[in-house]
Amino acid sequence: MSSKHVIIVIITHLFTKFLKTFLLLISFILHKADSGYNNNSIGTSIFQRPYHYDQIVSSLQKLPLEGSLSLSNNDAVASDFGNIYHFPPLAVFNPVSVSDISRAIKHVMELSEPGLKVAARGHGHSLQGQSQAEGGIVINMESLAEKTAAVVVVNNGEFVPYVDVSAGELWINILHETLKHGLAPKSWTDYLHLTVGGTLSNAGISGQAFRHGPQINNVFQLEVVTGKGEVVTCSETRNTELYYSVLGGLGQFGIITRARISLEAAPKMVKWIRMLYSEFSMFARDQEHLISLENTFDYIEGFVIINRTGILNNWRSSFNPRDPIQASQFISDGRTFYCLEVAKYFNPDESQFMNQIVENLLSELSYIPWTLFQSEVSYVQFLDRVHVSEKQLRSKGLWEVPHPWLNLLIPRTHIHHFAQEVFGNILKDTSNGPILIYPVNQTRLVQVEQENIFGNARGGYILPSGIFIFSNAISKRLRELRTHPNTKQKDPRILHKCQAWSEAVSPTLHHTGRVESTLWIKMGSICAKKNSI
Repeated sequence: MSSKHVIIVIITHLFTKFLKTFLLLISFILHKADSGYNNNSIGTSIFQRPYHYDQIVSSLQKLPLEGSLSLSNNDAVASDFGNIYHFPPLAVFNPVSVSDISRAIKHVMELSEPGLKVAARGHGHSLQGQSQAEGGIVINMESLAEKTAAVVVVNNGEFVPYVDVSAGELWINILHETLKHGLAPKSWTDYLHLTVGGTLSNAGISGQAFRHGPQINNVFQLEVVTGKGEVVTCSETRNTELYYSVLGGLGQFGIITRARISLEAAPKMVKWIRMLYSEFSMFARDQEHLISLENTFDYIEGFVIINRTGILNNWRSSFNPRDPIQASQFISDGRTFYCLEVAKYFNPDESQFMNQIVENLLSELSYIPWTLFQSEVSYVQFLDRVHVSEKQLRSKGLWEVPHPWLNLLIPRTHIHHFAQEVFGNILKDTSNGPILIYPVNQTRLVQVEQENIFGNARGGYILPSGIFIFSNAISKRLRELRTHPNTKQKDPRILHKCQAWSEAVSPTLHHTGRVESTLWIKMGSICAKKNSI
């Protein structure tokens, strides 16, 4: 194994009915894509007007705002991607400028109305109602009028490209805009139809994170509206505490309104490759080996396939097998496989050189030879690949369904034990969706020198603050879960394993100067599966 530390992120999809209550409670802590302030209610709610309802509405309508205030027909914001929680708001505010948001937040502070909630909502991709505000105010971040503008700056004779964007802008739009300049952000999420503010409030992890770190590692500067309504610019050298708090802070330290994102030269093409392993140990070893190399693939992920029929035949619509005859005879029924998914970026005139590098890298791996599939697609097609699956699901009426998720952090020392217990025992009879695995070098995580929000004054590399919050609260949530009446039908093995793993993670994150390599588990429903696996 490489001496470099590694973080593996696993996304696994389980039966919705099997883990619904468990996922509802746990994912509340840690997954807040496009979210604002906490919303602690669970389920569907019938909005009860606050005692001072008329006064609140009247005062909001009198504010000197450029944007609009909607007091009715707000059903769309009483739901989200999770489609589990439904909280009708008191009002939806559609700001035109950052000043609008600042005035609204200041006004809410001055009202001193107990329980009046405010939630910043991007593309509504939260899972447990975090972008909703029961009886409160939802700020529609996508209504901000300021649009994406790519800028290239010369600093000390060297090009330092970046793009200044509104937090309500979608990553897919940023991609298309920056490509006009031959540039693109360095780090992505698998799904690009999310807002900048939403993913930066979490972390933003995909197959590029082993090299560039998560998206929050690639931010030069932020503009934030604090809980007092103050508009503050922050960076690594300016208002540093706020900067590190809001990045991965789950929306609890302020509303990100603008971000300056680091860019790099964008390729035109991508060689996209998949291959299977029958042993998790070999799969994990090869993933870690690849991310330890200087000249390696540009994207490295993987996924677990449990008891799936016709795996390789399903790939033929997007990939070409290296050995068509052997691939057609491959039988996957009733077995567990581990797929290594990699990609190499290139331009058309670099095709021959790129293929040589790819062949050299593949020669060092231990995959099942006849399971190698590959394809060449445009850079945009590759990055926006999940959207293709979304459109297919929407056309079949399978998108607007519940999407429960679960994230867990497992130390590196537990990785193989986890694989044996979960893939080999608990989920061995399940064929309900993919389990995605991301390897990330620990040295690509956020580096801070000052005291973090948990009072750890040591330096070194730490995980985004959102993950700290998760690990600090997971044990308490799991204890609460055990007393929840709806958990009686759930498999106690997963519950007990999660409790044990959370206890192993917490001291690693809070009591050491550096974060040890961990396993980040993210569990959800089948309807969020990617790449039409």
